[in-house]
Amino acid sequence: MASCHNTATVDSAPGLARIVLVGAPNVGKSLLFQRLTGAYVTVSNYPGTTVEVAQGQLRIHGTSYTILDTPGLRSLLALSDEERVTKDILLQGQPSLIVHVADAKELERALPLTFQLRELGPPVILVLNMIDEAIQQGLSIDDDYLQEALGIPVVPTDAVSRRGIAELRNCITQTLKKQAMTRDHFTYSTTVEAAAQKIESGLHGSYRISKRAIALLLLQGDVEIEMFMSAQERSQTLEDMRSLMAGSNSSHHSLAFQMALDRQRIAKSLAARAIREPMGQSRSFRERLSQLAIHPVTGLPLLLLVLYGLYELVGVFGAQTAVDFLEDTLFGRYLNPWVTEVVHRLLPWTAIQDLLIGEYGVLTLGLRYAIAIILPIVATFFLAFALVEDSGYLPRLAMLLDRLFKTIGLSGRAVIPIVLGFGCDTMATLVTRTLETGRERLIANFLLALAIPCSAQLGVIFAILAGNAMALWIWAGVIAANFLLIGYLTTQVLPGEQPLFYMEIPPLRLPRLGNVLVKTYTRVHWYLKEVLPLFIAASVVIWLGQLMGIFEAVVQGLEPVVRMIGLPADAAVAFLFGFFRRDYGAAGLYDLQAAGALIGVPLVVAAVTLTLFVPCVAQFAITVKERGWRTAVAMAAFIFPYAFFVGWLVNVVLTGLGVQL
Repeated sequence: MASCHNTATVDSAPGLARIVLVGAPNVGKSLLFQRLTGAYVTVSNYPGTTVEVAQGQLRIHGTSYTILDTPGLRSLLALSDEERVTKDILLQGQPSLIVHVADAKELERALPLTFQLRELGPPVILVLNMIDEAIQQGLSIDDDYLQEALGIPVVPTDAVSRRGIAELRNCITQTLKKQAMTRDHFTYSTTVEAAAQKIESGLHGSYRISKRAIALLLLQGDVEIEMFMSAQERSQTLEDMRSLMAGSNSSHHSLAFQMALDRQRIAKSLAARAIREPMGQSRSFRERLSQLAIHPVTGLPLLLLVLYGLYELVGVFGAQTAVDFLEDTLFGRYLNPWVTEVVHRLLPWTAIQDLLIGEYGVLTLGLRYAIAIILPIVATFFLAFALVEDSGYLPRLAMLLDRLFKTIGLSGRAVIPIVLGFGCDTMATLVTRTLETGRERLIANFLLALAIPCSAQLGVIFAILAGNAMALWIWAGVIAANFLLIGYLTTQVLPGEQPLFYMEIPPLRLPRLGNVLVKTYTRVHWYLKEVLPLFIAASVVIWLGQLMGIFEAVVQGLEPVVRMIGLPADAAVAFLFGFFRRDYGAAGLYDLQAAGALIGVPLVVAAVTLTLFVPCVAQFAITVKERGWRTAVAMAAFIFPYAFFVGWLVNVVLTGLGVQL
């Protein structure tokens, strides 16, 4: 283990120290943050943005430090909102210490950012995380050499196994006690150094970061750094800088490109000396599988295999086996009869009985839907999602589908919120923040609201269609076609450039049972915390609607529309439920199908229409928060009639072709 030391020192106040964790996506930064902070964490939006930043308290030997877990950053030349937030924290947040978290297996790719962070001025610690995986691949990293070459502390860690966490805590304490601005730096090519020195000598303001860093960012054409300088420099100085930049960038090879080449050259040289790789070792099975998952020819069959596994776990075990046990046995034979008897005995008032145990009662309907139908489906989906997420498959799926997604105005990165939408559309709408442009975020938000069923709705639809393979394929084909068609048309209507795609690809790994169970528990807990009150509230609202006659009036108003698309009038109740939650409405279809009132073509039509129906209340509220009232209402105004139009069209086509289901 490399010793943790610095040379020049100044007095520091440890209690006021502000530690900033920085690193590219998928390097284990957030888990490392949790290991350091424990329960002392708050998450909030960064001022003026929708980007969340986690802040916690790091306590070492009775002293507290503020520590920030920033969004993923690949370079100080920010390309996304997340990177701009991290950059803003580094430039204006007065960090006392920067902890650069890097993937130990990708040292050469990480070092250019290390160089940039060192140039800012505050002390830097380089953390080589996931060191256990590097060792498993036969890599040996000389962290003592790296520390000497970089002039900063280097600490190998593995956040999963907690390896190196104690050493990192000690290193943080030592570095803060001997806090020093980084003075030394790497030397770029002659032309870059000459231009940087000229700009640096012309800066007169007082900055929290080094003037050299400002000069280098200006040479790379960083527009944001000009705004950062405007409060410190005279207008004439800024004009002189712009003239200098225009002259520098008019050369055949821009200085920004030359700087990138210099950083890469130095990184390659350091990594070559610091890393010893096994000689003559053939590619591992995981590496071969990784390539197969990305290649279009082999990647699609692997995707179908993953989807089949998802169907078996969620659609068969969750939506059929578990739901049948809870619905028919636990609630049907034991709980509902017992609750009905107790309520009749203790509460003789008919109105109260209807509220608790009536046809739409809180206990017999709301609680039954939430626990017996929704819970097993949500739990099995989140279990499957945690397995896929922990394995490292999602980034490969993003690469595989990037070309297809480009046709609907999205990049491969949109795979993550879209896939997460099959768990919970509300959560997925929040995750669209990670997409690069406002146009992408709007398109993804719209498609989530229109064509992505949440896990509970998806599971119920699997349950009611699973016995008829043709019906299930028709439903899936119609939804997929609408997803692509509406995505393509939206891309043509909304102005904007085609999105770029870049993503860190972590290694494939066997999911850790502990991580999977913790993720599943956390998400199920969050979901139930949200859904149970809404189901109970929906039952109360329906009860009040019945008492006041509103419920019947709305159902009667929906019945002509429902009949128009070939469904029985009783299906209007399920669509009314869908106003409260889409999964609530899907559970209503489950009851109709179980009673034999909805079979064959009408069942497929109902499933298609309800899937495309307006988003649930929670998702609509999040859309309002993310996109504003005007956009949220416009989406709902389009989705509601469009869903019934598609349902009508499916009914006309299937009945016209004489399809028997």
